[in-house]
Amino acid sequence: MLIHHFLENSTKRFPDKLAVIHEKTRATYGQVNAAADQLAAFLVNRSALKGGRVVILMENSFEYIVAYYGILKAGGVAVPLSTDLKPDGLNPLLAELEPTVIISSARFERLLQASDLNVPNLNTLIIQNPKLKWVCDNLSIFNFQQATSYKQPPIQNNPQPTNQFNQRTNETNLANIIYTSGSTGTPKGVMLTHGNIVANADSICQYLQLADSDIQMVVLPFFYVMGQSLLNTIFAVGGTLVLNNKFAFPATVINQMIEEKVTLFSGVPSTYAYLLHRSPLATNKKRLTNLRMVTQAGGHMARSIKTALRETLPARTQICIMYGATEASARLTWLDPHWFDQKIDSIGRAIPGVILKILDANGAEVPSGEKGEVVASGPNITRGYWMDPQATARVLDDHGYHTGDIGWRDEEGFIFLEGRKDNLLKVGGHRINPQEVEDALLATELAVEAAVVGVADELLGKRLSALVVPLNGDAAPEAILEKCAALLPKYKMPSELRFVRALPKNANGKVDRGRCLDVFTAEVQRTSRL
Repeated sequence: MLIHHFLENSTKRFPDKLAVIHEKTRATYGQVNAAADQLAAFLVNRSALKGGRVVILMENSFEYIVAYYGILKAGGVAVPLSTDLKPDGLNPLLAELEPTVIISSARFERLLQASDLNVPNLNTLIIQNPKLKWVCDNLSIFNFQQATSYKQPPIQNNPQPTNQFNQRTNETNLANIIYTSGSTGTPKGVMLTHGNIVANADSICQYLQLADSDIQMVVLPFFYVMGQSLLNTIFAVGGTLVLNNKFAFPATVINQMIEEKVTLFSGVPSTYAYLLHRSPLATNKKRLTNLRMVTQAGGHMARSIKTALRETLPARTQICIMYGATEASARLTWLDPHWFDQKIDSIGRAIPGVILKILDANGAEVPSGEKGEVVASGPNITRGYWMDPQATARVLDDHGYHTGDIGWRDEEGFIFLEGRKDNLLKVGGHRINPQEVEDALLATELAVEAAVVGVADELLGKRLSALVVPLNGDAAPEAILEKCAALLPKYKMPSELRFVRALPKNANGKVDRGRCLDVFTAEVQRTSRL
């Protein structure tokens, strides 16, 4: 089983069924598969080598999906890159990857022209609706429409032309390189095989009970592992994807969910914070008649957001909390919605096919109730980081994948996380988990989002500082701190609190703690110059 078989199998079952809805585009499985076949044939004709890297730099769209499956059909390695990259971020990735082909759109032409495209092996650039003039001696430039209109020669005695590409790869071959966000260091390219992704997608389809009747709203980018997982799982069951790239205007998302009879919605914690406080979700509660489940992953979500979500969503809509990592092809645990109220602070149990252990510093499994590092094993776990054996050795060993998360397991087998192994802040002799302080700030019900960082301090070593997105424009920092004081001991109270319109985030919606810290550092430097 290969990743592109998800598309091919659903095409055989539902050739005329709607597969993708994006703005004015409404494409069937047959149309997606035919375009992907033609792109694959074009790539093979361009001498794209088996195992060669093909970069995708596009927003979520019909064309992105065609590019993704077309690359895999051709035996290539799909490398989706963040749409937030600038030339100084793109250049080292291209030098490291040495792609043979880049597939992009007009939106990123200026970025590409400002970048160094003179890298080994790169010979083809495919752009959807190019707008700029291109003069590039080492590259052949093609319109995306040209590449997906390529007529491959017929294959004799083969009634199923999609099978013509299968001999180019197998389940052990590399399929994707997905870069981590890099918020805590240099981005690392996580290598995932066909077998990794297929195993994880099959498991997700099983525990979420996905079906061809499901209609999934996608607001997360496909270059993010959770977004890619939504694509593969829905295509695996023959469902429909509704792509919406306008989450900055959440009212449009709610309206489209109603219009398209969406059954599934997925997001990271900030997605739900903004739906609760910056969208008409509550007033449209009775109109979301088809929404059967919302799922959350991408980091810790505060209890206050979970309880508010439960109160705001229709009673019949299930809430599924999940936990995972790029290194796990997306997913490691899930909290069955039936346990939501009883185990609201838990990330649940291991998904089918995954084994999770809580290990101490010596690699021994700890008893229930004791803390240790969460270590995962299973067919979904990465083979390592692209061109980085040292980083690979730090997280992969005989025990499995070391997540870096500290947690414990209760007597019923549910796992609870206590934060990152490397994320504790030492303030005045105390070790503080910033997650606990952030949860308290949100529990005041006066904040939409909060991020706590440790700012260098001569006396304390570090002092707790918080960036907060206030719920109302007339909110005062003193009011938040006063309510927070009833929830936290004095030594865990932030020494300063600064309001911002939005927290700095990576392109996948996760809070960028490095940039949050920069906000305070820049202020200190500015003050020292005055």
